[in-house]
Amino acid sequence: MSNQTTPDVQPRAAELLQQANHRQYASTDRLFAILMVVQWIGGIGIALVISPRTWQGAESQPHVHLIAAALLGGIISSAPIALAILRPGKTVTRQVIAIAQISWSSLAIHLMGGRLETHFHVFGSLAFLAMYRDWRVLMTATVVTAADHYIRGAWWPESIYGVVMTSPYRWLEHSAWVIFEDVFLIVSCRQSMQETKASCEARAELELTKTEIEHRVSVRTSELQDARALLAEEFDRHKETQLEREKLFSDLASASRHAGMAEVATGVLHNVGNVLNSVNISCEMLGKVLRNSRTQSLAKLSNLLNEHRDDLPSFVASEPAGKMLPDFMSKLSDAATAERDTLDSEVTSLRDSIEHIKQIIATQQSYASSSCILEPIRMELLLKDAIKINESSLQRHDVNLDFETEDTPEIMSDKHQLLQILVNLIKNASQAVQQGGAANSDQRVRISLQLADEDNISVKIADNGIGIPDDVMQKLFTHGFTTKPDGHGFGLHSAALSIKELGGTLTAESDGVNQGATFILTIPTRHPTPNTSVAHSPA
Repeated sequence: MSNQTTPDVQPRAAELLQQANHRQYASTDRLFAILMVVQWIGGIGIALVISPRTWQGAESQPHVHLIAAALLGGIISSAPIALAILRPGKTVTRQVIAIAQISWSSLAIHLMGGRLETHFHVFGSLAFLAMYRDWRVLMTATVVTAADHYIRGAWWPESIYGVVMTSPYRWLEHSAWVIFEDVFLIVSCRQSMQETKASCEARAELELTKTEIEHRVSVRTSELQDARALLAEEFDRHKETQLEREKLFSDLASASRHAGMAEVATGVLHNVGNVLNSVNISCEMLGKVLRNSRTQSLAKLSNLLNEHRDDLPSFVASEPAGKMLPDFMSKLSDAATAERDTLDSEVTSLRDSIEHIKQIIATQQSYASSSCILEPIRMELLLKDAIKINESSLQRHDVNLDFETEDTPEIMSDKHQLLQILVNLIKNASQAVQQGGAANSDQRVRISLQLADEDNISVKIADNGIGIPDDVMQKLFTHGFTTKPDGHGFGLHSAALSIKELGGTLTAESDGVNQGATFILTIPTRHPTPNTSVAHSPA
């Protein structure tokens, strides 16, 4: 790790170093408190073993060393133990412990009679004090050691060196060895402190990095939450748009259904109008026959016979008018018979026209439901009903109709919607042949029903009319597109939507202008979920 730290890290690193040092100081204080107790007990044991008693004649008493170990050792240990408990980690506690520990080294040397081996207690004490990693503690211990050696070496050399007389400079030799150890211990303490400082700086760096990362995460989380809120809002708008789209589609389907119903109703009214023309002609014929009826002569004949009631035989036999009476009555009878036949024929025609109107209206009423009801349907019968609705129009415009059918199964679908589609397609085919395109006067519409595959049946409505250009084919099923001057552009679009709703397809084919056209209606035998689209299949 780099020795340089950023300004933001330095305060935290210093704080962490202070905390680490305090923990080290406090734990070492507790260790020395325990060591003080152990040394106190050990000092008393040494005094008991080395000089258990002092004899004076026949009497004995405890050795002064035992008293020194018990009393002086207790005094030396009490202050460090109290500070380690009450003020752990403080500078004064470390300094007092350093003084006390070196004092224990001095007491141990005294109790051992100044033996050279006991002086190693001083070096051990310095090593223990180095656990503080504070060079000032070592300096204090070194000063106390030098002072003890100097004072006791001068005034009581036996206590510290084990001899009565010694060199006055011997304390310098001992102090030099202590300083020699201090050098290595201080270097070790500084290295340990540098490592601790580096560790604290690394931890501060990690904390700063963690803080930055947490801040970035917090910012990013806030951004993501905002984005999520925007996404939720966008989703709500999309959902509303989808609901609006579904409503529009439902409205369009409803409008398509109503438009289909209007197409059927238009066909019905058109056919009813054609039949009403026949009814009107029959009524005019009846009126004309009645106005020109010879039965008015019956009144004149009745008056004439009433006038000659009394001489009727002579009137018929002798009067010129009477002689003409039998011939007149014969002619009148023939005229009445002819009028009766004419009236009977026109009444029969009128009754047939009225019955035809009833059938057309009944057919429309049978499909008048506006709800989607799935029911079994025989397509052959449904096609016949669609043809019946368009029949009068086809006949009036001399359009020939060919109807071919195969044996197809019943299907499950909406009869009303299918009728709307078929009526519209047959009407379009009829109008296409009326607008021209046939090579001769044979205006013809061909309707075929067959099984497309095991799941679908197809209805083909072909004509030999004006055909469909390629550019028109691409827009044929588009809403609002029409080639008719009075068209609304909704019929084929409505048919395409309706058959798609029923799970089928509506396609168109044409070889071009004046080549006729074929519309192919594919219907599933079972009503699936609609998943097909309107297909344009230009030839």
